[in-house]
Amino acid sequence: MLGSVLMIMLFGFITGSLARWAVPGPDPMPVWLTVAIGLVGSAVGGGLAIGIWGKGTQGIGIFAFLGSVLLVVAYRRFVQKRPIYGPEAFKFPERGIGIERFQERRRRMEDMLRQAQAEQARQASAESNLEKLRDLHDAGILTDDEFEEKKAQIESG
Repeated sequence: MLGSVLMIMLFGFITGSLARWAVPGPDPMPVWLTVAIGLVGSAVGGGLAIGIWGKGTQGIGIFAFLGSVLLVVAYRRFVQKRPIYGPEAFKFPERGIGIERFQERRRRMEDMLRQAQAEQARQASAESNLEKLRDLHDAGILTDDEFEEKKAQIESG
């Protein structure tokens, strides 16, 4: 019983993921919504195929997938209120289920990237200054004590 439920959920996740992949542009959403889109789209599309051609038809899988794609399109159009195609379709959505969480995660990643870039710039500057100190020390302009003192200041930040 539990195995059957897990397999159905996995099928819904795979179908929903493929449907999201088939529609161009980002569609960030929680996993449960991807599963729900896959399951509902499969049920509606498969039911439509059975209603048209009867049980045992080969088109159930294709209709299940198309039903899921249509749900992704409807989600984008009516919930996210953005186009399905064109340049606007490739922009990150401003509304939808779970968008705030994705935007917060994106802000944190951008902050981490800025901090890493600032740290790299600081290290490059410190290395450049150490190189200049070494040149001055090698030229005899700085004594050993002065060199070590300045070096400690640069390394401590």
